[in-house]
Amino acid sequence: MAPHDIELRRGRYAKLDAPAEDDDPTPTRRSFDSNDSSYEDLEEFDPLNYDAGTLKQKRSTGDLRSRKASFKKAEFVSEKAQRQRRCTTSRLCLWLVLLFVAATVLLLSAGGIWAWKSAPENGLSPPWYPTPKGGTDEAWGESYKKAAEMVKQMTLVEKVNITSGTGWSMQMCVGNTAPVPRFKFPALCLQDGPLGIRFADNITAFPAGITVGATWNKDLMYQRGRAHGLEARLKGIHVLLGPAMGPLGRLPAGGRNFEGFGTDPVLQGIAAAQTIKGIQSEGVMATAKHYILNEQEHFRQAWEWGTPNAISSNIDDRTLHEIYAWPFAESVRAGVASVMCSYNQVNNSYACQNSKLMNGLLKDELGFQGFIQSDWLAQRSGVASALAGLDMTMPGDGLKWADGNSLWGHQLTKAVLNGSIPMERVDDMVTRIVAAWYQVGQDRWRPQPPFGKGGPTFSSWTPDEIGLLHPGSDDKTTGVVNKFINVQGEGDDFHGNLVRRIGAEGTVLVKNENNILPLSRKGWKEGEKSGKEMKYRVGVFGEDARLSPKGLNFCPDQSCNEGTLASGWGSGAVDFPYLIEPLSALRDAFDNETVYVTDWPENTLPKEMEIIRDQDVCIVFANADAGEGYLTFDKIRGDRNDLYLQKNGDKLIQDVASNCGNGNGSVIVVIHSVGPVIVENWINHPQIKAVLIANLPGQESGNSLVDILFGDINPSGRLPYTIAKKEEDYGPDSKIKYLPNPLDGLVPQQNFSEGLYIDYRYLDKHEITPRYEFGYGLSYTTFHLSSLLITSKGPKTPLPAPRPSGLTPPSYSKEIPDPKTALYPEGFRKLYKYIYPYIDSIDDVEKPEESPEVQASQLQSPLSQAGGAQGGNPDLYTTIVSVSASVTNIGAVAGDCVVQLYIGFPKNFKDDKTNKPVDFPVRVLRGFEKVHVEAVQEGPIKGIKGSEHGGGGNKKMVTFDITRKDLSYWDVNRQNWIMPTSGDFKFYVGLSSRNLQLEGSW
Repeated sequence: MAPHDIELRRGRYAKLDAPAEDDDPTPTRRSFDSNDSSYEDLEEFDPLNYDAGTLKQKRSTGDLRSRKASFKKAEFVSEKAQRQRRCTTSRLCLWLVLLFVAATVLLLSAGGIWAWKSAPENGLSPPWYPTPKGGTDEAWGESYKKAAEMVKQMTLVEKVNITSGTGWSMQMCVGNTAPVPRFKFPALCLQDGPLGIRFADNITAFPAGITVGATWNKDLMYQRGRAHGLEARLKGIHVLLGPAMGPLGRLPAGGRNFEGFGTDPVLQGIAAAQTIKGIQSEGVMATAKHYILNEQEHFRQAWEWGTPNAISSNIDDRTLHEIYAWPFAESVRAGVASVMCSYNQVNNSYACQNSKLMNGLLKDELGFQGFIQSDWLAQRSGVASALAGLDMTMPGDGLKWADGNSLWGHQLTKAVLNGSIPMERVDDMVTRIVAAWYQVGQDRWRPQPPFGKGGPTFSSWTPDEIGLLHPGSDDKTTGVVNKFINVQGEGDDFHGNLVRRIGAEGTVLVKNENNILPLSRKGWKEGEKSGKEMKYRVGVFGEDARLSPKGLNFCPDQSCNEGTLASGWGSGAVDFPYLIEPLSALRDAFDNETVYVTDWPENTLPKEMEIIRDQDVCIVFANADAGEGYLTFDKIRGDRNDLYLQKNGDKLIQDVASNCGNGNGSVIVVIHSVGPVIVENWINHPQIKAVLIANLPGQESGNSLVDILFGDINPSGRLPYTIAKKEEDYGPDSKIKYLPNPLDGLVPQQNFSEGLYIDYRYLDKHEITPRYEFGYGLSYTTFHLSSLLITSKGPKTPLPAPRPSGLTPPSYSKEIPDPKTALYPEGFRKLYKYIYPYIDSIDDVEKPEESPEVQASQLQSPLSQAGGAQGGNPDLYTTIVSVSASVTNIGAVAGDCVVQLYIGFPKNFKDDKTNKPVDFPVRVLRGFEKVHVEAVQEGPIKGIKGSEHGGGGNKKMVTFDITRKDLSYWDVNRQNWIMPTSGDFKFYVGLSSRNLQLEGSW
């Protein structure tokens, strides 16, 4: 049967009326340029037990405690917030909604009610089958050998236990699998998130990913990951749900951009790889997420925004490879154990059942050896998702929260028994998970009860020591669920010290007129006090300078912008163990014998401006917040509504600047933000002398800022994104899709029409001057680059070496077990809504007629010549060119310099096969190094230091090894990375994407 003629329900197939030809809501252009179209796409089958109409958000029904009250996504969103749509005017909103409803009615009347309940039948993402088996990479060889020995002895229900979550809030973690006690394989604990351990006590609230990216410090990226992994291990967490490299930041207002490291794939990829290495060095499995193209919160999930399907991100194959898949390739190359597929669709196929993305790109081309888990409820089908490459479903429930009606669990068992899913696919799922467990050494952890005292040492669902063991079920059994283990480290190893360092290095100084910074703790600097008898007067203004009066963790998942902003909101946020407010840190830093500090930590200034006029220096704080889309604050539901400061921040800064010191005072602006903000309303005000972009610094916020303001640390942060002069400068495709387009049909369509041109690439192409460019940042010293040297390490050849064969993966018996072995054990007591692998009766197992899924499992899509190892063909990472340069500190103080390498591809290059011109960005980042350089004088100036990278002298050599992949583009026809062999490559070495002091050709 053709895919659009069947519906899969509980492993059975039933005829459906074929839809009318006009029913398929196709995007405006075909994506994934590919010649592979020999058979129909199998992505969009209806799932087991599919009932999209029941997938609706719930309201909160209880309040155990403000920070741990029924932690179900969307429970904290009011009914009013669920109905909200962003509209420029109410009339426009009304007309657009009415138009959408009318279009929907027409579609339903034309195609039948089935169209409302199912996704588009013919997705445009090409198929790729069967799932490549893990165990082909030598680095994982021993782990797969051990895993195969265990898996060969497992029963079918034991295998299903490992691949299926047990359901929302059934055990202590946000995600849990069931154990296999016979082999002492544990119930795996999966826990958020990328900024720290969510729903846990005595943990660290680390700086957000965007702050880490702003450090441009590879060592700090690794150290943060390692500290995070250590805390997870001590809490008994097997799988840490981070780092995040999706969203990458295509849309500047994207709600979750702050979880990632910046808007460039190389910066993201290096930071992600370093983080993963750090996490897994502590024996915890890291998770690269969200795979892939989950670039906005609006419409990310079916029904979350009133539409029956999630948004489809439509992209071409080249852009996918060169931009969005690049960080995931680096993550796989770093040996990441897990990848989380995202909620959205990609080219009209849900990411968690998209065979091109999971089987073809991730597991074949990138050689991923670990397991793919779904984001929570991102799985939209049973059989189709398994055959497309999904290995683990989370949290185990079906199409709505805590329904206990899994798409896998016993349904997966039946699908195997009736032949819908081959045994070898399930064996590969389980082997990948068990191999990842061995790969990070978790077989050496203390076993869980009844064999030992291991397991999670905290509960996500209660702050009490004694609590329910299965809080989401009807079981009332209690036990010790919180052991209150402090995992933050002590003394020199206290993780707050690392947080403080990252917060300081992740602060970007973008303006510093007349060298107003660094400040002096005594107030007046040398030579300034002449004739002045009064104390130095400092005024601190803005709500962002203080703590929230409601408490550090008053709002669920940090979903309110109250007080100083140190984190975005959502599942990536954590409870603060403490938070150092800037105001207190400033008061402590100044010498109260010589300095008088006044504060007005509110965004609405008093009518009488004397408190502002009577100052020598005014420090004003403002911010911009955002987060995950299941929570709303101040009409911001996930994605920001614009790129301006929030809560009247612009007006606050303007008013302070116009009145500070009666026009004679100096103003310092500090911004905490989830991403770029437009600063044009005030940046050129003559009284504003300094501006710092402090990003999201975590729990040591005030201390990190003080370290920079007073020169204890020389600022070395660089922007991980571009700050444009106006929103339009990011390009017409840089806007959030806030409202459904009636022409989209039932699936909101988002076309990545800009291709390779996001952030600085777009501004460079169109010769738009930014306010502050990507990679920009100031220091208290001056650096000079010289002595560019370009050394060829290999010839220019268009194609990489042939793909290596790799190891032979484990093999298992393909025989389907006796259905009787999958029955519930006699006298077994089921817990309400708990996900089990057992079936009730062998009568439920009916073998269907041969299905397209079974046919797909027998196909073999061509293997990618770009594959062959973790991260892709190993020849892609062969050094082709070495570029070196000298950096000299010509200033008066020691500091850290971020040296950046950009590459310009040959101009007017034409493909040697098609003779068609190949379009390239003006230049692209391909490497960076952060080095500590002493001042001209011997040794650093007292009181100002860099990152203590070691070494003396005021000159350092920096070397970049440029790989074949760095010099290649993705050819959609040859499906491989191609290096131009004619024309010259340009190498630019500089201090930002537009401050390029050195240039050479190769």
